[in-house]
Amino acid sequence: MLLSKMSLTPAFCNAALRLTPAFQGTQKQIAVVASQNARLYATQTAEAVLDKPVSGSATATKVVAEKKAAPVESQSFAVSMFKGQIATSQVFPFPSVMNEEQTQFLQELVGPVSKFFDEVNDPAKNDALEKVEDHTMEGLKEMGAFGLQVPADLGGLGLCNTQYARLVEVVGMHDLGVGITLGAHQSIGFKGILLFGNPAQKEKYLPKLATGETIAAFCLTEPASGSDAASIKTVATLSECGTYFTLSGGKIWISNGGLAEIFTVFAKTPMLDEKTGKMKDKITAFIVERSFGGVTHGPPEKKMGIKASNTAEVYFENVKVPLDCVLGEVGGGFKVAMNILNNGRFGMAAALSGTMKGVIAKAVDHAVNRTQFGSKIHTFGAIQEKIARMAMMHYVTESMAYMISGNMDSGSKEFQIEAAISKIFASEAAWTVTDECIQVMGGMGFMKDSGVERVMRDLRIFRIFEGTNDILRLFVALNGFQSAGMHLKSLQKALKNPLGNAGLLASEASKRAKRRAGLGTGLTLEGSVHPQLSQSADLTVQAIEQFGATVEDLLLKHGKKIIDEQFVLKRVADSAIDLYAMVVVLSRASRSLSQGNPTAQHEKVLCETWCFEAHDRIMQSVKALKSSSSTQMYKNLRAISAALVENGAVVAPHPLGF
Repeated sequence: MLLSKMSLTPAFCNAALRLTPAFQGTQKQIAVVASQNARLYATQTAEAVLDKPVSGSATATKVVAEKKAAPVESQSFAVSMFKGQIATSQVFPFPSVMNEEQTQFLQELVGPVSKFFDEVNDPAKNDALEKVEDHTMEGLKEMGAFGLQVPADLGGLGLCNTQYARLVEVVGMHDLGVGITLGAHQSIGFKGILLFGNPAQKEKYLPKLATGETIAAFCLTEPASGSDAASIKTVATLSECGTYFTLSGGKIWISNGGLAEIFTVFAKTPMLDEKTGKMKDKITAFIVERSFGGVTHGPPEKKMGIKASNTAEVYFENVKVPLDCVLGEVGGGFKVAMNILNNGRFGMAAALSGTMKGVIAKAVDHAVNRTQFGSKIHTFGAIQEKIARMAMMHYVTESMAYMISGNMDSGSKEFQIEAAISKIFASEAAWTVTDECIQVMGGMGFMKDSGVERVMRDLRIFRIFEGTNDILRLFVALNGFQSAGMHLKSLQKALKNPLGNAGLLASEASKRAKRRAGLGTGLTLEGSVHPQLSQSADLTVQAIEQFGATVEDLLLKHGKKIIDEQFVLKRVADSAIDLYAMVVVLSRASRSLSQGNPTAQHEKVLCETWCFEAHDRIMQSVKALKSSSSTQMYKNLRAISAALVENGAVVAPHPLGF
């Protein structure tokens, strides 16, 4: 009542909302850095607000125009939480997207695929041979494993994302080396043809790719360009006759590089900039056949893990690529690469949830059968805590994988942040779970025969490829800040006409006043979450409110300089990951309770325990982000790092003096 009686003058609104001139330009600057410091992983939204988009300028201009004409509120939960809001449509209820026919078909596939990996595939032998055995490859082809998502009329199984996730989970449980061979082929290798290929390209390439007659590879990484995709040196120049491009360059660490006949290749193409009239390099995606000539590869790389998969350098020397092999638009390769990687990340979470399930079974089996000090070791608290935490991390990962695949199957176009979160969480959780499995098994886990050491080696790459977790954390935070910045920018516009936007401004001012007083802002998950999980829901809401307020405070404090605060961005991303984990387990456990599943009470305990600890981590992080002692700690970390860089090694002298 008091707020409604106040005069909504610009001065009052500015004070209440705490919007400062320092914020001006922050949103655009964040978008620029999202493409410069995390180029490959910037979202389409980020590209749309750039003055000079990395690729697809016509598309970006169109998006900007559409945004100005009719701004649409995001349905992404991850986007909304950065604004201290809750968008429930993509997270509640937990998705159930398959019809009866799809469910039956999947059930008919899971059994034979599981049996194949139990009885035919030999992961230890694949690892020792550093290749997938020939009879295993042939068996996979016969099962249709090389064309899981290729439409049935083009020779594939035509699976939806949720069906694909379930089969990938089976593969991940048994052999990650085989998983990479299959994933490099279809999750990224020819995914661009599925997403961006025209009908002629699909009809030409997909049938043979679906049967495994030809293998595909994704060629982006170069010696001088890893996460910074825009720095690639491979060049494709259009011929004078305009009928083909001449492609030259080299790619490194290409999965299936020595096996593939079809390559999705990214190269710089000189193009005329209509604004400046000058030539400018832009990235274009090409479908390249080994049969074009000029395509060669190096020997298989010697790797720490996933040894069964083929990894090699691939060279392109004056390869003549027909114009009709351009994938998407000329100059639109950045968008193609971004969408391929965003589209495939959920599969990593699915595969690694299978990996975790496998190693958890080994840890539990050992704990149940191992006797020490006269008792089975599963009765000891130290072991119980390890097993419980392993189970929680698996539950979160699995929930993320099927939440995102369900969103994608429901037609959602906004899942980039969620997919990045799932990749980060899954790769780190799988490493921790496997490490703890070895610890539970003790010396036996360290032995090669247990099979766990191979899993540990295989897992290490997952925090590096398809977007290093460090870069993806920047991606999550910067894109989240961008959405929050857009929200603040809309409030700035509203301030110019306070009377015409009285309701909006009063609501925002009231919300901020309640936050400062330590009161709830009216957010709730009531009606979405099962009543038995109301306490966990309240913790989640409280965390979202505090997280949103902290994001806004950081934007107002740092302005455009937030892009340089990587210590801050990392911690913001960690809290965002925890928040998304909280909401996916709340959703899944709520569904189990509502359906009266036999495991519902167990899932309730998993959910409650996760939410309790995640809430505490977020609250501690929020407090630290506001603390001056944290600022000093960041300075100390910079100074320590700088000293080592200058010295070229550890600076402190040996305690013995020599």
